Amino acid sequence: MSKFEVDLGREKIIIETGRMAKQADGAVTVQLGGTVVLVTAVASREPREGIDFFPLTVEYQEKTYAAGKIPGGFFKREGRPSEKEILTARLIDRPIRPLFPAGFINEIQIMAMVLSSDCENDSDILAVIGASCALSISGIPFNGPIAAVRVGRVGGKFVLNPTFQELESSDMDLVVAGKKNRVLMLESGSGELGEDIILDGIAFGQKNLAAIIEVQEKMAKECGKPPIQAQLKVLDEGLVNKVRSAAEAKLKDINRLSSKEEREEALDMLSKELVSKLATEESGHTDKNVKAALVEVEKEEVRHFIIDKKMRVDGRSFNEIRPITCEVGLLPRTHGSGLFTRGQTQSLSATTLGTAADEQRIDALEGETQKSFMLHYNFPPFSVGEVKPVRGPGRREIGHGALAERALKPVMPSKDKFPYTVRIVSDILESNGSSSMATVCASTLSLMDAGVPISKPVSGIAMGLVKEGSNHVILTDIGGVEDHYGDMDFKVAGTKDGITAVQMDLKIDGITSDIIGQTLKAAKEARLFILDKMVKVISQPKGSISEFAPRIVTLKISTDKIKDVIGPGGKVIKKIIQDTGVTIDVEDDGTIEVASTDGEALQKALDIIKGLTEEPEIGKIYHGKIKRIMNFGAFCEIMPGKEGLIHISELADKFVKNVEDVVKIGDEVTVKVIEIDEQGRVNLSKKQVKDLEADKDSAKS
Repeated sequence: MSKFEVDLGREKIIIETGRMAKQADGAVTVQLGGTVVLVTAVASREPREGIDFFPLTVEYQEKTYAAGKIPGGFFKREGRPSEKEILTARLIDRPIRPLFPAGFINEIQIMAMVLSSDCENDSDILAVIGASCALSISGIPFNGPIAAVRVGRVGGKFVLNPTFQELESSDMDLVVAGKKNRVLMLESGSGELGEDIILDGIAFGQKNLAAIIEVQEKMAKECGKPPIQAQLKVLDEGLVNKVRSAAEAKLKDINRLSSKEEREEALDMLSKELVSKLATEESGHTDKNVKAALVEVEKEEVRHFIIDKKMRVDGRSFNEIRPITCEVGLLPRTHGSGLFTRGQTQSLSATTLGTAADEQRIDALEGETQKSFMLHYNFPPFSVGEVKPVRGPGRREIGHGALAERALKPVMPSKDKFPYTVRIVSDILESNGSSSMATVCASTLSLMDAGVPISKPVSGIAMGLVKEGSNHVILTDIGGVEDHYGDMDFKVAGTKDGITAVQMDLKIDGITSDIIGQTLKAAKEARLFILDKMVKVISQPKGSISEFAPRIVTLKISTDKIKDVIGPGGKVIKKIIQDTGVTIDVEDDGTIEVASTDGEALQKALDIIKGLTEEPEIGKIYHGKIKRIMNFGAFCEIMPGKEGLIHISELADKFVKNVEDVVKIGDEVTVKVIEIDEQGRVNLSKKQVKDLEADKDSAKS
């Protein structure tokens, strides 16, 4: 067993290998505080034939025993991956994927398992570091090592690897992954911070990567296995030359087509032409080989257009944004809707307002939380003109939804100001580049259409990069082909005052802070341009919510009155709901939320609850009902379950011999509270109400 340590913030990271999972090609445990993650790397011994993609899979699992818990539910064992597990798997995948050699098609599986959690230190950063460690000692071809850190910002000062508690008061949650002098991946949520602060945060994280990388280099020297003799899949250079010769001129014409459909149709025709010409028995080339060679030549041509000819395939300038249209209020029965179209990318977002009962309960290792703002992203196959089975959201859909949600969260109103649960659904109806940023824009429109009092509108843009040697070009608002053949997908979202979310992924082995700074500067101009288009359609949230949304009224009662509202076995609250049709949520602190789309029913329920919880006040007038008659007076119910005595002397402004001469059981009367004694008994007066009415009449005359 070998053990290595490195400082990371306030604590040391402890990396061990040789104790667990020794049959994996590479296996390490990474520990920070009381959090321990086991990460393994395994590669198949033979290439996977017949594929045109790199077969890397990453799994991240949180074992509930890690936090001393037993899973809920019927089966009492871990089930399908949670959203946190899916997002962390993506966090691991994104920085390591570009670092495998081109043509390497052996299957690789990275598995990260959280074995212990101290509920203070997030395991996701440890999992990314562990993946790099496991690969570095495995013998699997890998152009690493890399490292990752989380950067927080508390009180204006950067914090390295903040705890969960520190993140609650942080206005930045930034993950930086990369090499010693280059950044490979960024993931950030922030509270409207300027580009300079984001850059400083990236630089702060970057400088703390070196020590973690150095310890991995030491591990690789001491514990590394011999390199796997990998067979790389390479294209026949002769075939590539033939395709280049036959297709180059036509590709120049195709690359001038601005429409995605026209490009795809022309490329399909060219592909068929080349296959019939080059995939013959005499040549020995297959259809798949010819198509792969065409893809390679097309990639060369697209990049040549951009780098050498300073042109984009759709004819735009490098900083030009495609035509934008914004619409709101399209769907008559939703609570809010927005349609955002940018070029051939279109998002339809619908906002739904619910009550506290609609909140999502999240049972994580660090504890149970409630989530009152949710954004869900869907990418149906018709959006790109394809036919595919639909089996629920995939990892990409979960990731894009989380990014858009993170971008909007800083502008959402607090629960005190707006006591609704808010769910947004973004359906991508067309896609040709950056549907996640279209989702941010469409969702902002739908929130304002729904009357959700967001502090400011948010827009988003996707930036691209083509880099050849020392030359590079930054592209604004990348289209699908530029995303496919380019080197970077850099998404930035924010308000007019600052950035709320960043996500950067690369296909090369890192970029410098200078390129990041240039990209953020260009992204700001683009964000503000898009924001201007949006606010011309709707500049602020509507003054009222939809007539179809529930109206919510919040009451605060004494905690000792909760039992009166709920009743034995929930009998009282169930009857209120049954009689009025409202929704009622009661919190332990005495907060009661009553919701209904029917204003009359809402008021009726509120009156009942107030009657159950209100205490009588001396001098206040009440409308009550006579419940009992005694020879010395009548008992009147002035609120549910609360009676007071009208003494015979307070029934009328004259002598009363018999109580029933003035009131009878069931009579509705108006009374005034004149006394509440030390035992809580209430004394009422009917006579003094008449005196008040008489005074009012005389004042009018």
